[in-house]
Amino acid sequence: MANGFPQKVIVNDRAAKRLRQGHVWVYASDVLNDAGTHSGALVHVIGPRDKALGSAIYSSSSQIKLRLLGSSLLTSEDGLLDLTRQRLADAIQYRRALVSDSDACRLVFSEADRIPGLMIDRYNDVYTLQVLTQAWDRPERKQAIIEALKKLTGAEHIVERTDDRIRELEQLPAMESTLVSGGKSSTIFTMNKVRFHYDALGGQKTGAFLDQRENYAATLQYAHGEALDVCTYQGGFALHLARVCEKVTAVDISREMLEVAEQNEKLNAAANKSEIEWIEGNAFDLMKDYSSAGKLYDVIVLDPPAFAKSKKQLESAMRGYKELNLRALKMLRPGGILVTCSCSFAVGEEDFLVMLTEAAQDAHRSVRILEKRAQSKDHPILLGVPETFYLKCFVLSAA
Repeated sequence: MANGFPQKVIVNDRAAKRLRQGHVWVYASDVLNDAGTHSGALVHVIGPRDKALGSAIYSSSSQIKLRLLGSSLLTSEDGLLDLTRQRLADAIQYRRALVSDSDACRLVFSEADRIPGLMIDRYNDVYTLQVLTQAWDRPERKQAIIEALKKLTGAEHIVERTDDRIRELEQLPAMESTLVSGGKSSTIFTMNKVRFHYDALGGQKTGAFLDQRENYAATLQYAHGEALDVCTYQGGFALHLARVCEKVTAVDISREMLEVAEQNEKLNAAANKSEIEWIEGNAFDLMKDYSSAGKLYDVIVLDPPAFAKSKKQLESAMRGYKELNLRALKMLRPGGILVTCSCSFAVGEEDFLVMLTEAAQDAHRSVRILEKRAQSKDHPILLGVPETFYLKCFVLSAA
């Protein structure tokens, strides 16, 4: 900050219009002047005709140059920290009102909770935070967030999770995920009365698919008979299906994840109706083999990883989704249920529906939509910021 006040960053008409429409990002190509602005700085955003548009945090390296905090003009570091504490409190209160049947949820979802570039999750008594932008990597700000989290939730055990790719994009120094408070990084948490192991210093992602919690529960309304869970990860859908189905087969390409899934099954053995057959394999190869062998199921779940990280990958992603869904529809018994998901923001809901329609036609099946679903409410969707709506989940019935 120059002379104690935030610097000004001047943006063009396109950025100003985008912000007025409710988005909170300004791309580097829309910044007209940011000379001398430091990485992670609190800045004032100035539009055409010298009109102040609000306060933002600045990145010196990302294509997302500015992330708007709001239309008010913050004038000090204390003001930024006070706003952050209040929004953290609001986010936690929102979860307390909406999340039930679980001692795990996403507490802060970046832009959707108006703390852009910050993720915080709770897994029973272990909390994780992840910094996605330069601003929150500043030690004094990060410590203020940690202290506020402790005060608001009683959190004792806190792990900072890191993403090497994001830290590289933000030109932040490489660092390992690490315990920043307390003495434990692993725990057992519960969602929908199903228990899961969680290790904050292991695993592939910050959220362990907390965003599917409500979709897991919804699937139980339709599940019966024999079920196949494709791309099971640590067994989320499979463990729920085992409560009500006669037979459950779950597939994943990662042996490490399947080992965790098997441990999760042991936690829930007393409440399960059936044992789960865990299979290590490539989803495409397995679906092709099972389809050729004439295997049939009453319920199939498709929950693959993101096939499209960007719009450039959309065409190949849609081919992959169609192949999996086409084979699944062919393998469903009459009246069978397909629960099919995409966690790729680049794949829009309409794109996904078109693909499903084509797959149904090619499979010669009459398919009804029972439910159109999204991510759990602890991963809120913010109007004006379409990137916050990323998870599509359709529950289908095939005649």
